[in-house]
Amino acid sequence: MLEYYSLPLNLYFPKKGKFRSRLRRLLGFRLKQYQLFQLAFIPKSASIKLPDGSIVNNERLEYLGDAILDAVISDYLFNHYPHEKEGFLTKTRSKIVNREHLNTIALKIGLNTFLASENNQNDPAKNLMGGAFEALIGAIYLDRGYKKTQRFLIRKIVKTYINLSEIEKSETDYKSAIIEWVQKNKKEFVFHTLQNPHIQNKSIPFVSELFIDNQVAGTGEGSSKKEAEQNAAEIALQNLMNKE
Repeated sequence: MLEYYSLPLNLYFPKKGKFRSRLRRLLGFRLKQYQLFQLAFIPKSASIKLPDGSIVNNERLEYLGDAILDAVISDYLFNHYPHEKEGFLTKTRSKIVNREHLNTIALKIGLNTFLASENNQNDPAKNLMGGAFEALIGAIYLDRGYKKTQRFLIRKIVKTYINLSEIEKSETDYKSAIIEWVQKNKKEFVFHTLQNPHIQNKSIPFVSELFIDNQVAGTGEGSSKKEAEQNAAEIALQNLMNKE
């Protein structure tokens, strides 16, 4: 197991003082293990090979931050919407934590300027920004604990960059979200979309089944193939979240 605090990352972040002061201004508190935060800004595409042959990047921190982010947002929405049902809370959380939205937030707070690879600083299309944001959350959690991480997310992110009224009205691209999920989890998927044989109403002529690893993950109906696939992807996402 790599000891994050002993990694020789100063070689790749030579302006140590500048990095620390800029990050402190962003976070609003002092860092204990600043090399954890350096690690958070090394995407897989810019992985670093250390003298002992170890390959380091932010994937593990991204995994951890993803889980912490889900927990904090779930708790916040649970308290913010005391009378809403599980389905509404799940959809709202999905809209907040989807990769495209995280890419946007990461760029707004300037995480692109921290990345180890200068060539990737302005390329959110490769999900580098959202991944760096999740890795940053993982680093905060390891460095300062859950309460400090929760406080940062609520005060600095949710209340500053997330408009829940707009989130409620927005439509989620569930198909893109499910594709992102299966790619992240290295799963195989396929949509089987056909004429709907069970519905006489001509306004719902299509039915789609989404298979993940050869198992039906969700079924949806719609007035077009696109709508049916979106509805199937939405059901699949709900089923996946309920299992987590």
